[in-house]
Amino acid sequence: MTPNAAPKFDPARFDRDGDVSRETRTAFDIYESQLKKWQRAVNLVGPATLDEIWHRHFLDSAQLVPLIPPRPDGKAPVILDVGSGAGFPGLVLAILAATGAVPPPGFEVHLVEANGRKCAFLREVARLTGTDVTVHQARVESLPVFPVDVVTSRACAPLPKLLDLVGHFIDDPQIWPFFLFLKGKTAREELTESAKKWKMESEIFTSMTGADGVVLRLKDVARD
Repeated sequence: MTPNAAPKFDPARFDRDGDVSRETRTAFDIYESQLKKWQRAVNLVGPATLDEIWHRHFLDSAQLVPLIPPRPDGKAPVILDVGSGAGFPGLVLAILAATGAVPPPGFEVHLVEANGRKCAFLREVARLTGTDVTVHQARVESLPVFPVDVVTSRACAPLPKLLDLVGHFIDDPQIWPFFLFLKGKTAREELTESAKKWKMESEIFTSMTGADGVVLRLKDVARD
């Protein structure tokens, strides 16, 4: 999957175009069912997107897979997903790895979410789908630093604030993560604003799921 314009996805297209196994499809069927069930009590996603879960949420998250660089030592890349909410993109990436849709070694995924009810939802979907994932009920700025290869986020905060929130990971001299952020039409303005405080190399990929959407991939991020 390479980020570019794509038609609306439904479960059948996810099977065909995503080239996923029956195990992967079953896991996402469970995810969809649980999302609709929990949505009645917990505000997980915009109500208007409930009929477009496969396209607006699953595919939107899955498009990050080919942008995640492998580790030189061959081990699973460690992903830190900031403000996970309903699990986008982090839980989707974890399910793809757990069901074999991502070649070995897969991913080691950490989901960071401050809301307790959303954490309960994330843990329940992970349990029902047999997905090995770590859920941290915390704010990322208070999370102790540990080795991370990729930081992901969607609809969490503007880029300057996002970088501030994970600044303690960036400042650690032993950690040099890539950043993959799903962003909207203000992405370029956010990059410009971030450049007042941060140095970085950036790439912008057109999203598969929306004309205004982009994926920002950042590397070599450091305070200016």
